[in-house]
Amino acid sequence: MRSSQHQLIAGLLFAAVASVSAAGAAAKDAGTRRHWVASWGTANMIPEGQNELPAEQWRDATLRQVVRVSLGGSQVRVRVSNAFGTAPLALEGASLARAAGPGKADIDPASVKPLTFSGRAAVMIPAGAEYYSDPVALEHKAGADLAVSMYFKGEPGRQTGHPGSRATSFVVKGNRLMDAGWTDPAKVQRWYALADIEVQAPRGVGAVVAIGDSITDGYGATTDGNDRWTDMLAARLAKEGKLEMGVVNAGIGGGRMLRDGLGPNMVARFERDVLSRGGVTHAIVLIGVNDVGGQHRNGADTPETRKKMIDDLLTAHRQLVERAHAKGVCVIGGTMTPYMGSGYYKPDADNEADRQAINHWIRNAGVFDAVADFDAAVRDPARPERMLPERDTGDGLHPSLAGFRAMAEAVPLAALRQCAVAK
Repeated sequence: MRSSQHQLIAGLLFAAVASVSAAGAAAKDAGTRRHWVASWGTANMIPEGQNELPAEQWRDATLRQVVRVSLGGSQVRVRVSNAFGTAPLALEGASLARAAGPGKADIDPASVKPLTFSGRAAVMIPAGAEYYSDPVALEHKAGADLAVSMYFKGEPGRQTGHPGSRATSFVVKGNRLMDAGWTDPAKVQRWYALADIEVQAPRGVGAVVAIGDSITDGYGATTDGNDRWTDMLAARLAKEGKLEMGVVNAGIGGGRMLRDGLGPNMVARFERDVLSRGGVTHAIVLIGVNDVGGQHRNGADTPETRKKMIDDLLTAHRQLVERAHAKGVCVIGGTMTPYMGSGYYKPDADNEADRQAINHWIRNAGVFDAVADFDAAVRDPARPERMLPERDTGDGLHPSLAGFRAMAEAVPLAALRQCAVAK
């Protein structure tokens, strides 16, 4: 009997030790497991008119696009987009390399890697689809400039791109994917057929996607300067060194929440531009000035239509947050920045009252997980309906570089950390 008791006790002790060991191994494994996280990305749309790449520059041509990633890493993949194509996109080949720098067509010859898709150099991407490349090994640091080169034999049925790149892309004739130096390439300030770049990172690393209009897209930023407010946020995260996180800019100039503008409305594009990103844990939403300002500019700005506009905007915000929360994504609401000085929209006192009402709701309704008070960051305390002169580009609507810097500082890093832990 005593022997049986000893055996039982020994068995329980063994099981307890095994359980603790298994838990420790699981915790260690969780710390070493990795996943794909968006390190750079953009919001695509149909480039029309002058924003289209001329057909001749697609034919037997290589397109090289330089982007600045927000995360370092050693395993990388690229997402190529035919989201707005009306016919399959034939990509004949692609490569990835460390770029010589922003605004430069040259690449580091020791770093260039061919990209493949299921092991093949050429791939057909169906209309409306996006494809990931196979992973490649490419050591790089956070803030590195990477060059994605793509070779095409013919133009797309309809182009997919991002007009507001604030970055120079390059085009040369022939298959020049692996060539380090290009002589006299054609230059365009657009991105085409490129959705994002992802890196493998520890499970604890996530990404924040900033979605909005031209203020987020970077109107007023320097071409090839990487000085949008989202770039400054990435630099702030890197400098403080307490939170490793990818930063993706999904702004579209002229974008609206409720209706299509120069690109799709935000409600329609939220899934593709935010929730489908690799490793996304947070979204920052800044939108509304083109909805409210556009209604006034177009002359339909009666008290009844203004009230309905506000109701529709707040409903749309709630819908975005519900959709994000269903995917485990936290949402930071950005207050609308002042635009009373805008010569384009020419707002009146009623429009300013509406902006204040929307901002009061964003701050106090409890819908968002946190608030980035961009209004407070750029407004003039003496004239709160306007931006501080030094934080205004001069058009009364778009923040200057100093304004962008203040906006980046207004993002609550505690919310990024807290939500990341909660998730």
